[in-house]
Amino acid sequence: MPSYPIHTLATAPEQARPVLEQLNKTFGTIPNIAGAMANSPVLIEAFAGLFRQVHAGTFSEAEIQAVLLTNAVANACDWAVAFHSMLALDEGIAPADVEAIRRSDLPADGRLAALSALARRLIETRGHIGDADLAAFAAAGFRPDQALEILAVTAASTITNYAGTIVRPPLEDFLQTHAWRP
Repeated sequence: MPSYPIHTLATAPEQARPVLEQLNKTFGTIPNIAGAMANSPVLIEAFAGLFRQVHAGTFSEAEIQAVLLTNAVANACDWAVAFHSMLALDEGIAPADVEAIRRSDLPADGRLAALSALARRLIETRGHIGDADLAAFAAAGFRPDQALEILAVTAASTITNYAGTIVRPPLEDFLQTHAWRP
């Protein structure tokens, strides 16, 4: 099995450095998973571009984190579950709702539950969701275009989740309290 170094700004390929610099500004550190993804400038640039679009969309940051956490659990990426658990809590999602998502259950918050349910169904069915899934999403107050926007969030999280399962980055100290195993 190949080993992937966790790059820093000093060791990353030249083309990957701008993304790592932006992540460092945003988080005050370069997450290990990003340092590992920097081994492929194509991957890290695609990741950054897609996440910029996701965070400029119609969902609140808490809603985005609920989807990202749901996807990390559905894809069994332990690094991403820890990271998005931390960010979900930082965005004000109730600890009980974060724990529910981590258990593959639905959160008590109705909007977050609708987001989480649709995100999980998209992954479980590889996009073959039904009218009932879309109706439940709409019943929670979401618009049809937002069902499509979840695809962008899911694409972004798939990059992170799959990269995490390939490169297996170590969990940073600040994420240890959110460690998770499938």
